[in-house]
Formats: sequence, structure tokens, C-alpha cells
Amino acid sequence: QDSPLKAVQMLWVNLIMDTLASLALATEPPTEALLLRQPYGRDQPLVSHTMLRNILGHATYQLLVIFTLLFV
Repeated sequence: QDSPLKAVQMLWVNLIMDTLASLALATEPPTEALLLRQPYGRDQPLVSHTMLRNILGHATYQLLVIFTLLFV
């Protein structure tokens, strides 16, 4: 069974889509609240506890779904 896209074509599609997505994020104007916010200190963690909990929760959910689809 042949893939509808070859590997090089998929790389090109990925490159174009990522470029357009990054341009959309880069050209978004900042909000007033973001401009008035104080900068984070050097001793602050890059990933907060809430972010870490969300990342672990999403990873667990995705693993459960993929294992359910593969083995059930």
C-alpha cells in the first residue's frame, strides 16, 4: 500500500505549515496586560507547577487513548 505523499513531500508540507504558523504567532500584537506585566525573575522555573501538571495529565491521557486503540 503506497502512501499518498512521499517523505520529501511531507517534509515540504511540514516546512510550509510550520512557517505559516510561526508567522501568525510572531505578528500577533501584544495585549495591554502583557505589556504592563513585570518580568519574571531569574530564579523562577521555566515550567511552573501548573504547567507541569497539565503536561503530565495530557501525556497520560494520550498514552491511555493510544494504548486503548492499539490493544483493545
